[in-house]
Amino acid sequence: MEVKPPPGRPQPDSGRRRRRRGEEGHDPKEPEQLRKLFIGGLSFETTDDSLREHFEKWGTLTDCVVMRDPQTKRSRGFGFVTYSCVEEVDAAMCARPHKVDGRVVEPKRAVSREDSVKPGAHLTVKKIFVGGIKEDTEEYNLRDYFEKYGKIETIEVMEDRQSGKKRGFAFVTFDDHDTVDKIVVQKYHTINGHNCEVKKALSKQEMQSAGSQRGRGGGSGNFMGRGGNFGGGGGNFGRGGNFGGRGGYGGGGGGSRGSYGGGDGGYNGFGGDGKFL
Repeated sequence: MEVKPPPGRPQPDSGRRRRRRGEEGHDPKEPEQLRKLFIGGLSFETTDDSLREHFEKWGTLTDCVVMRDPQTKRSRGFGFVTYSCVEEVDAAMCARPHKVDGRVVEPKRAVSREDSVKPGAHLTVKKIFVGGIKEDTEEYNLRDYFEKYGKIETIEVMEDRQSGKKRGFAFVTFDDHDTVDKIVVQKYHTINGHNCEVKKALSKQEMQSAGSQRGRGGGSGNFMGRGGNFGGGGGNFGRGGNFGGRGGYGGGGGGSRGSYGGGDGGYNGFGGDGKFL
């Protein structure tokens, strides 16, 4: 007589089924958000299958989707791929540039719904702001911590011009925007024994542009994946839209310098005059 497990209790082999999807040998606790890539600039001819065929060269995909208009079913020019582990995401990003169906596409680490409304969330930058660092934190502490993510170009530990006292924050510039995206998406960083706040460092002009875009009601869409809008106007992302450090996302199709979702957080960027705003 077959004995069935009580209702609500997982089947004994459910873990094995998950591992067969590509998670064997990797920490199953790696958040999905860290394993997901946004793929912009897709050809309107690209399908789920052709997108999967390309990106599975760098690992096992647990999900792959080309986002489509719910009414017309036409491609919106972007999609998402989710790998079984972060290591595979890193491998795919190291293999840039990527060409799918004869078109060069733009992969970026996916931004969560919560973070997508923050200033400059989708902006491509190579500099980060590091806040909450203590008086005993020196440049070499920052270098030792961040160099594991990528090549560092410069580190600036900010000091008061008159007293020379450290102001509690610093800026680190890398040679690749993906390094910044990887650091920011991880959210929590402990440097020299202290919990620090890490954000993208934005110029005064980028912050103003981001704020004005939010005021017009654009640029605050869902950047996560299935079922959501991307870009305030719900427009296509691809041939008509700009992807990268400058330009608009989605229906707006062309802000002056980064038409991204605004926000009212405490950190307001890195001004052109070298001061923390």
